[in-house]
Amino acid sequence: MKISYKVFILFAVLLALASASAVSFQSGGQKTLRDGYYTAEMENYHHGWKEFLTIYVNNGKIVFAEYDAKNASGLIKSWDMDYMRRMNKTDGNYPNKYTRKYAAELLIHQTPDGVDAMSGATESFVFFKTLADAAIRQALAGDKKVAFVRTPHIPR
Repeated sequence: MKISYKVFILFAVLLALASASAVSFQSGGQKTLRDGYYTAEMENYHHGWKEFLTIYVNNGKIVFAEYDAKNASGLIKSWDMDYMRRMNKTDGNYPNKYTRKYAAELLIHQTPDGVDAMSGATESFVFFKTLADAAIRQALAGDKKVAFVRTPHIPR
């Protein structure tokens, strides 16, 4: 009986150590996104527009993302048909196209690092990545206040 009791104790100790290691491995450095809505917005207007990104996290994953910009009167950039026509004519791209693509790729990759810049929307791509990083930081912290982000300098 003493041998089986010792084996039982040894088994229980090993099982406890394995469980503790698994929990430690799962949470070790890897943080999960907390469920909820998170928004990041540029502090200032750039060429008349203020970019913003809102994400929704459910079960630790980004399941919704809206990226766009608004002007001082509140008009959403991807709703401004005249602006989109002019931009498409000169740059071959337009807000309704690139904002949706950037947001869709964020859902796929769960990080802005996997998102590719689109020709004609590279400046907005820099803003998008900056906003996505800020919104994800908010989600990791569970901080649901709007994160106001300094507009990045884009060399010309």
